[in-house]
This record gives sequence, C-alpha cells and structure tokens, in this order.
Amino acid sequence: MECISVFDMLKIGVGPSSSHTLGPWRAAERWIAELKENQQFNMVKSVRVDLYGSLSLTGKGHATDYAVILGLSGTDPEYIPVDSIHGLIEEVKKNGSLLFGDSFGIDFDMDQHIVFNREFLPFHSNGIKFTAQLKDNTEISETYYSIGGGFVIKENLSKTEENLKIQQCFPFPINLASELIDYCSDQQKKISEIVWQNELSIREPEQIDAELKRVWDTMLECMYIGCHSEGTLPGGLNVRRRAFDAHKKLMEASDASYSDQESWLQAIRKTEVKFRQILKWVSCFALAVNEVNASLGRVVTAPTNGSAGVIPAVLMYYMVIENHQADFNHIRQFLLVAGEIGSLFKKGATISAAMGGCQAEIGVSSAMAAGALTELLGGTHEQVLMASEIAMEHHLGLTCDPIGGLVQIPCIERNAMGAIKAINAAELAIDSDPSHAKVPLDKVIATMWETAKDMNTKYKETSEGGLAVGVHISDC
Repeated sequence: MECISVFDMLKIGVGPSSSHTLGPWRAAERWIAELKENQQFNMVKSVRVDLYGSLSLTGKGHATDYAVILGLSGTDPEYIPVDSIHGLIEEVKKNGSLLFGDSFGIDFDMDQHIVFNREFLPFHSNGIKFTAQLKDNTEISETYYSIGGGFVIKENLSKTEENLKIQQCFPFPINLASELIDYCSDQQKKISEIVWQNELSIREPEQIDAELKRVWDTMLECMYIGCHSEGTLPGGLNVRRRAFDAHKKLMEASDASYSDQESWLQAIRKTEVKFRQILKWVSCFALAVNEVNASLGRVVTAPTNGSAGVIPAVLMYYMVIENHQADFNHIRQFLLVAGEIGSLFKKGATISAAMGGCQAEIGVSSAMAAGALTELLGGTHEQVLMASEIAMEHHLGLTCDPIGGLVQIPCIERNAMGAIKAINAAELAIDSDPSHAKVPLDKVIATMWETAKDMNTKYKETSEGGLAVGVHISDC
C-alpha cells in the first residue's frame, strides 16, 4: 500500500516544470547524498549528465540543464533566492566550473558535460544518468527517473523498495477512491478529517499546519507577483504577460488600497463580482501563477509545476468571492482534500505529462481543485469524489504539446480553463445525487491510465506533435 502525504503532492519548488526542472534538481541532490553515504563524494574529479527521452527533447525549454547545474551545486529549490539563479548559471558558463555539492570546484562545461540524448530509456520517459570520474580514474554512475510532480525514483530499486524507504504506514491506507468512501462512511468523517489523521501519524499537528501555511503563502505570493509583473516571458516565444493587465482592469473599479499580499486579498473582496468578473478573476489568478512558473519563479507543484495555477486560483476564488470569512481552517481543509485526490491519480494512473499527456497534469489538478472546493461548499464525501470525476472526465485525452518545449503555450491558458472547469464540476456535484452517478472516480482514473497508454508518444511532452509542430518559435 503506497502512502503519499499531502506534502508529497504539494511541493514547493522552482519552475517551469516539476518533472523536467524540480525532478532533475532533486535527482542531482540525491546522487550527491548517495556519493557521500558511500564515501565517494570527495573522490569525484569530474561529472557528466545524460538526459534521455522527454527530458532531452524538451529539456532546454524546461530549463533542465539549469536544474542539473543548480542541483549539482548544492542549492535547494525550496529556499534558493530565485533572483540569484541566472547569476549562478552565468558564473558556471563563464568560469567553466561549478562548486560541486557546495564543497569544492570541478571543471564543468554545460555543452560538454550535459548531453541531450534523444532515445528513451525503457522504464520511463524522463531518464537522467549521472556519471562521475573519480580521482583514481574509475567511473561510477547511477540512473534516476523523474516520474512527475517532482517525484524521483532510482533505476535499481523496485517501486516497492522505493516506497519502503520513504513511506510510513497510515492508519487509513488508501489506494482507491472506494476505500476512501468506506473510511468516511465508517468513521463518519469528512475526507479532510481522514487525511488529517493520516498526516498526524507522521507529523505533529503544529508541523502540519506550519507546512500547509507555507504552501498557501507560497501560492498567494506567486499570485501576487504574477499580478504585479508585466513584460514578456523568457524563452523566445515573446509571450506577453497577461495577468498584470487583467488584474489592473479588474481593480480599476475598486478604490481599495493595499501594501502586501494579505491587504491585497482584502482589497479584491471589495471589487465587483458579476459573473464575467468572476471568470476573469479566476483566470487572472491561474495565469499569474503560471507566468511566474514560466519565469523560473517559485511555485507549488499541484500536482505539477505545469498545472500549478489551478488549485491556487480555485482556492483564491473561494477566499475572495465565495466566502469573505474564509480563514486558515478553510485553507487547511482544501489542501488536505486536494492532496489526497491527487495521490489517487498518482497511484492509479500518472501525474506525468511525459507518460500521460496533459490530462495527467491539468486534468488531475482540476480534479483535485473540484473535489476540494466541493467539501468547502458543504458537499458530502461522495459529492467530493463525484466532482473530481466530473472534472477529469472532461480532460480525458488532453495532449501535452508545448510549443518550443516551453511551459507557456498552451500550458498557461490551460490552467485558467482547468480552474474554471473545477468550479463548474463542483457546482454540478453539489446539485447532484451521487447514488445516480454512472461513472465512479476509480473508473475514470483507470480510463485515464488506459488513455495515457494508448496516446501516441509524440503527444506526451516531446514537442513533436500537436501545436508544437503546428506553430513554431519563428512564427511567434
């Protein structure tokens, strides 16, 4: 039984991609830790990194090479000042060396020591191999796979062994939505309450709250930065930031002033909220997050970086439009439910676009947000899972075809659409009797996985199909 914490599903990191940026970054950190554990770290003379499959095909657009360098340099994606990233990379380029594990310098040429191999390794589309030449001229290597959402596994460990290393048993172990329903019915608890009990088995309540608040604060900061940053996104597509203009227009009718994120939230509550304004606000929040993500900003995987805007946008919708008295208790409840729903998709299908297309990212994030919003709106646990099913059902088959390998077109807009669909799915579920539902969540998860396996490889984050070949960077 695989036990996945809410903090496994909602990780704080740097954009633009959880699988192509955060995953390789964490893999590099993990490799260094294993070198130290094996008493080999101080013997390293040079390193080489081989990227395979989707990591190779779209790695440049996803800043995989940057992530590798930052990981090998010993920086932490949760805490590194994002403004320092470009400077660190430029230093490596200029000097032809990096500070390995933040300990000692080694020669390093980005063009020579990071190799983009087009072939796919058999286990997963996102393969990364680290090779070190030691001072005695022997070579050692390890291969890892970035399997989506910042999760990384080692080639030589089976999935069971990997889980045994990092997971503990929950009092309510859950692999299927039907099991979650049974626990809620038997215990007479909401989904968030079941998840809270599971989290308490591995963390103190104060630690859970502190980490959930840090997750929300990161989301709120991300929306705030995105709404107050104008200009053009990096990467060559010349995509103009839209959240700034949308936010400016939406705030024009309000005379409320603000000086920080919290007062900004209060100011938004005073704006006009007709139907069109609601659509615009939700879209604005989602666009803001993913514009920050596309700029190597700090975001929360939800469940991935490419889909990081959906959950903050829907939670912000609840906070500033649906319930002006909403506080941290509501935030906790929302994030606990969202994390559990995301884990169901990870266990039963995938959250990796390189494995399942964009249905595995935007589709899953929309399902997470829909279910979480439904519980906040007073829905039963059956209605929560019904909302998640509705949201995913209408993302089935969604391909991943980023133009130029950048998490910009169509990715940023898809977050806005996923957020709107989540709200719609929640409202449909609230007004429905789940006993009449024809498609349970477990069935739609299984269908998503079958769809993923049937999907042509070129539509799985390779930039070799769909919009990625229909529109070129030169067209932009």
